[in-house]
Amino acid sequence: MFTLSSAIDTARQSSPVLKAQYMNIGAARADVVTARLRPNPNLNNQTLQLADAGQFPPGTKWSDNNNRQVWWQLTKPIQWPAQRKYKIESAIRNIAVANNTYEENVRNLSMNVGSSWISTWVLEKKLALLQQSRAGLDSLVKINEARLKNQVIAETDLARTQVLLQQYNLQLTVFFQDYNNELATLKLLTGAADSVQVDTGSIAEVLVPAVTLDSLINQGIENRSDVMLVKSTIAQSASNVQYQQSLSWPQPELGVIYNPQNAIPYVGFFGTISLPIFDRNQGQIKKARIQKAQAEQSLQATQLQVQTDVSTAYKTYLAQKNNISRYEGVLRQSQQILDHVKYTYLHGGTTIIDFLDAQRSWYDTRLLYYDALQSYYQSYLQLLFVTGLINRL
Repeated sequence: MFTLSSAIDTARQSSPVLKAQYMNIGAARADVVTARLRPNPNLNNQTLQLADAGQFPPGTKWSDNNNRQVWWQLTKPIQWPAQRKYKIESAIRNIAVANNTYEENVRNLSMNVGSSWISTWVLEKKLALLQQSRAGLDSLVKINEARLKNQVIAETDLARTQVLLQQYNLQLTVFFQDYNNELATLKLLTGAADSVQVDTGSIAEVLVPAVTLDSLINQGIENRSDVMLVKSTIAQSASNVQYQQSLSWPQPELGVIYNPQNAIPYVGFFGTISLPIFDRNQGQIKKARIQKAQAEQSLQATQLQVQTDVSTAYKTYLAQKNNISRYEGVLRQSQQILDHVKYTYLHGGTTIIDFLDAQRSWYDTRLLYYDALQSYYQSYLQLLFVTGLINRL
């Protein structure tokens, strides 16, 4: 049986989607291994065989080394220190990008799980309310059937009561289907192997820190996972700019040569380097700089988005909280009215129309209360989401 916190925690541990996304971090770590590797040496062989037998030295065959020239060349590309340094640095910073991407996925999943849990919690409350109302009305139908036999009431009074009971039965079918659908969604999001249930005895609201709006905005700007993701992207982009600039330097390849020519051994040195006349990696350098500027612009946009999100969510949360507190008096008053009208009706002091109207008003008031309660808890969850505090549940 899940509370809000335990549902979110289960999703973080068991969600198949998160498990797949977590592997991106391992892939980023593997890229660091690749970045640390040095270029492999190259071994080259060239063999020239004398094709004209008339040119063979006296007493030799085609297989004698006197009729052959062999070239063995062993070389290795030389990686400049800065190239390797920035390649490794860029790969390491990409791990931070993968980590923050995962944390952002966790934040979004936590929001989805929390919303599903709250919807299920409210639907279960509504189901209990409807079953309670249906049970009370079913008892009244039986009472009115007996009263009709005793000619205390008219047949229309019984019919009106039965019609309302049938409406409740139809609504119960719809609520029950919605409830099962939401449970299936919650099970999928949490990755639970068994059937899931929500703890209706738990309080959906955990705790909102008693802090000011400005402190919540600062919390979001500093610690929200999408902000951290953009910051890590900027750092990775800066390393990539330096790495792409280092690739503009030509990479030499050095080695040694062993070259037996007609049984006469020669040794030599091999060296080659490209001339940076046309290609100096200009395109990739420009692209890396644009990506860095793009990430910096994204940071500004994300920080502005955080300010708007937190301000809106905080004001909505306070408004919904105030709205809930005003429902207490309305609920109490509707209960008193229903009790009074029911007592009066059963003692012949009022009509069935007055009673059914009071019953509907009592039921509708509680449905509206649960709708308001759902909006309140959703606003609480949204506030945790936009500040990044939802990842700490």
